[in-house]
Amino acid sequence: MQAHVLGPLDQRGGLAALGRVVASVGRPVFASEALAALNHVLQVGSWSVYQLWGDRPPCMHLSASHGVADTTADCFRVYRDDGLYRRDRSFDLVRQQRAGDAVLLRMHADEAPSAAHRDAIYVRHAMVERLSLAWTLADRSLLAVNLYHHVHQGRFGDAEVESFADAAAVLQAAVSRQIDWQGSRADPRTLLRQRCPALTERELDVLERLLQAMTYDGIAADMGLAVGTVKTYRARAFERLGIHFKNQLFACVQAPQ
Repeated sequence: MQAHVLGPLDQRGGLAALGRVVASVGRPVFASEALAALNHVLQVGSWSVYQLWGDRPPCMHLSASHGVADTTADCFRVYRDDGLYRRDRSFDLVRQQRAGDAVLLRMHADEAPSAAHRDAIYVRHAMVERLSLAWTLADRSLLAVNLYHHVHQGRFGDAEVESFADAAAVLQAAVSRQIDWQGSRADPRTLLRQRCPALTERELDVLERLLQAMTYDGIAADMGLAVGTVKTYRARAFERLGIHFKNQLFACVQAPQ
């Protein structure tokens, strides 16, 4: 039986690009490789994936830039540390959906949630527009995949928006798997710091030992502190994390579902 030659695979096509995204899952360089693959079907200067809760600061799971200086970490620090996330209503529609049901969003810099948000994120870093794929998780936190056009790229074109919509289901699955993989590799201290950057080193020391099932007496002896001091660190840390019980602490260091 003779095969029919259909021609070489178009390496710029959408399926090939998505194949590269999937192939990058489970690799430390996923963020940069996936972004490079996406740039075969739509032009993206930078991207970030972060998680939002209603009662604590957000954490960024991954980010990268392509063809521009990488300022994603600086953008996120401003978004988190300046409290811009508290006034970010751009994902309200997503929170109305069932867990796992993704929504596509588009936001120009002029439509930013506030003037402070626009100036500190978009104007300062020369970004003009954001395409987002966002969905809620079982714990009602929100995961957002954000693709950015920078000033020299102008607005996203209709064909780019359509390509993003076509890629959404695969991108959602790939990002979810990558975050699970990163969570399985991350140490509890790193995960706790991601969830609450305000935790002090001493508080993290106590939390780590609680996760190891050490008693307060054991932690006090191990750290050379009074039991009362250990309990004070524990209470402060729990307050920062917005939790009350030890089982909630264990949930804080589990990979998002």
